[in-house]
Amino acid sequence: MGLVLSVGEGGEDPVQDVVVAVHPGVSVTRLARNELRAIFAMRRRAWPDGTPIRVYVLPDDHPLHRTFCKRILHVYPHQLRRIWDRNVYSGTGQAPVEVDDVKTLHARIAANPGAIGYLPPEWIDEQVKSVEVR
Repeated sequence: MGLVLSVGEGGEDPVQDVVVAVHPGVSVTRLARNELRAIFAMRRRAWPDGTPIRVYVLPDDHPLHRTFCKRILHVYPHQLRRIWDRNVYSGTGQAPVEVDDVKTLHARIAANPGAIGYLPPEWIDEQVKSVEVR
């Protein structure tokens, strides 16, 4: 028996499952894809209860970040980066907080009220909760 490795179209990233993760204090349980895009484009800045949204992401070249962008947001990582750069350089907004690895991403989401990011499903626990994307 040989080893089977699933890869994305065109031999891109290995197929990974990814879920949207939030701090357990966030009352939202479901987000429309366009709402999620607005959050990750840094256009939506607060949850419905007024809590500031804190966005955490992995580096652009991280396989989980690429999977999240393509499968969940339906954009390419470079498109998202262009939006963040435009916000920063124009002075109209900011970029999300970038962390180095999944462990740190989980820790930041868990520790910061209003936090949102993305994780492999197996990282969802009592410290972070998943949000359904419709």
